[in-house]
Amino acid sequence: MKRITKKAFALTYEGLSVPVLTAKGSDLLADEIIHLANKNNVPVISNTLLAEDLSEVDIGEEIPEIMYEAVAVVLSWAYWIKGRKP
Repeated sequence: MKRITKKAFALTYEGLSVPVLTAKGSDLLADEIIHLANKNNVPVISNTLLAEDLSEVDIGEEIPEIMYEAVAVVLSWAYWIKGRKP
């Protein structure tokens, strides 16, 4: 039986450039990333396909152009949740 691994990623977007991957982790580290996001009122979304793609990005790297649309949807949702305009 294949074990399911929990993964979590954090992105930073300043609005002037491309979003950057600032954290990523599996299992216990994923739990810590999610805990810190919740503690700091940062929206958390579950998106398995985007997580698979983000697994290939190194921390500190800008997201690749191929992910722009998917990340834009997530960022728009995060802005909406916080009552801000993207």
